[in-house]
Amino acid sequence: MNKKKLESILFSTAGVAAMFLILVAVNYIASLAKARVDLTAEKLYTLSEGTKQVLAKLEAPVEIRFYCTKDENHVPVMLRNYARRVEDLLDEYRQAGRGNIVVKKFDPEPDSDAEDKAKLDGVEGQTVQSGDEIYLGIAVSFLDKTTALPFLSPQRETLLEYDLTRAITGVLQEQKPSIGVLSSLPVMGGMNPMAMRMGQMQQQEAWVFVSELKRDFDVQEVSTSAEKIDDKIKVLLLVHPKDLSETTQYAIDQFLMRGGKVIAFLDPQAIMDRSGNPQFPGLTAGSNLEKLLKAWGIEFDTGRVVADMNYATQLRMGQGNRVSQVASFLNLTQEAISTNDIATSQIDNVMMPFPGAFTGTPASGLTKTVLIHSSPNSQLVDRMIAQMSPDQIIRDFKPDNTERALAIKLTGKFKTAFPEGKPKAAPPAGGENKEEAKKEDSAGDSLKESKDETAVVLFADADLLADQFSVQVQNFFGQRIMIPMNGNLSLVQNFVEQFAGDSALVSMRSRATLSRPFTVVNKMRAEAESRFQAAIKKLEEEQQETQRKLNELQQQKDKTQRFILSPEQQAEIKKLQERAVEVNKQLKEERKKLRQDIDALENKVKWANIAGMPFVVTLAGVGLAVLKRRRTAAK
Repeated sequence: MNKKKLESILFSTAGVAAMFLILVAVNYIASLAKARVDLTAEKLYTLSEGTKQVLAKLEAPVEIRFYCTKDENHVPVMLRNYARRVEDLLDEYRQAGRGNIVVKKFDPEPDSDAEDKAKLDGVEGQTVQSGDEIYLGIAVSFLDKTTALPFLSPQRETLLEYDLTRAITGVLQEQKPSIGVLSSLPVMGGMNPMAMRMGQMQQQEAWVFVSELKRDFDVQEVSTSAEKIDDKIKVLLLVHPKDLSETTQYAIDQFLMRGGKVIAFLDPQAIMDRSGNPQFPGLTAGSNLEKLLKAWGIEFDTGRVVADMNYATQLRMGQGNRVSQVASFLNLTQEAISTNDIATSQIDNVMMPFPGAFTGTPASGLTKTVLIHSSPNSQLVDRMIAQMSPDQIIRDFKPDNTERALAIKLTGKFKTAFPEGKPKAAPPAGGENKEEAKKEDSAGDSLKESKDETAVVLFADADLLADQFSVQVQNFFGQRIMIPMNGNLSLVQNFVEQFAGDSALVSMRSRATLSRPFTVVNKMRAEAESRFQAAIKKLEEEQQETQRKLNELQQQKDKTQRFILSPEQQAEIKKLQERAVEVNKQLKEERKKLRQDIDALENKVKWANIAGMPFVVTLAGVGLAVLKRRRTAAK
């Protein structure tokens, strides 16, 4: 009996030990595999196809050095958790690299070799509240080139894959491609023109989109009076190119004929243009490329902007800082953006303040693709009224069921807009050196048609590139962190990458700015606004008609009754007052219905999020219990 008990105990102990060893082995193997399940709709935590394409093209090892302070007593919990997620991502890079991605991890303790190496690589220590210095950065090296991500901020987690893959492509490039930026706005930084008027010498930083492009490209500033575009430039950005001479337009034309690509941000009303009256920005002349657009078969009216009730934005305006619905300040959702172009396919939100619209049929040999468009619930309105009196635009709004092109892409072989050659220069003063000027004008044959197919992208707004409409800049442990608040910044980066860089980066950057606006709520609000404004307009028309009748009655009165209201006038005023009360009641009822509909929708979403999953789990449990009972009864 004792022998049997002993054998039973031994076998049980051996079984438990064997199971323990199996579990340890399984856990160890699983930890090496670093398998993760990504349940996000956009697969934000799974390597994108763009990254896989970049890693598949590697022909030699790229080294990634991850510097992370391990001392739990000094590193905040938030950063420790984020560091683990960074390690997980690096392990995925290592696996996808198939031997060509080498990941090395260092703990830069104070006064250690690892700390010296981090500083040499450009990874910077950050001082936390305790006064200690911590490290959380990455250096990417290939041969003798190194690119650093000095500090990894959790706020940019959705852009981490993009930043890392961009660093890999950066160290692989022998030379950065050159792009040019021509603008009448201070996008490159420099002195603040408004401050200079006030006698202050204030330095202005470059716009964020320029700073971001400089990380991947050799960005060259092109003068607004340029007579030739440098042959090294692959892509030319035109940002609010206002009042360009024909000579400069000819230079752009010949750049296109040589195979260069153009991305132009035109604007009928650029808010960021402070060259006129500083109190009324945006009311200066709009930007256009009349000569070039005409040759391409495209028209752009700088006197009118697009108003769209479906994409209207609520803004605080006026001295009272009241909230107003601005129909010409567009917050465009995915329904307005083309999914057929790689540069726009994954962008779901673009902000365009007071944009214009492109019309016309492209010239022979060119193909037009609409990239961004308004909804049919839109119309063209005067640009001055749109900015100075947005409420009037709402009151008088009359949609014409037309989708307007806010951004287009032209591809094909372009014909020159200057068939007669370079525009003649102004005659020299005093008639001197006329022969030399004539020789200079006729020297060199201008190109009449592009040799190969090329492309031009046209946007009907330039303000979308401004920092205040595209990014949020935050301070994190002393670092200036840029966080995209919509797809504006990705939009310009995507097209530049597509034309001059590695298009594999497009998919990563675009999906990092995805947002989910309440489109149903916005549509309900737009429909309700239409009902409100129709009622208000009707009331105003009745007021005007009543005032007209009052004036007629006033003229019919005797001179002795000039300041006395007649019975007819009193009746008209009473009628107007009663009608005003009735319309106000209708408006309140409409607003109440709108609020009820929105609240009901919000409650449905909340219940789906809070009770939906427990209900599914409970239902599954009951189902399994019933199934188990049936099987037991069958036995």
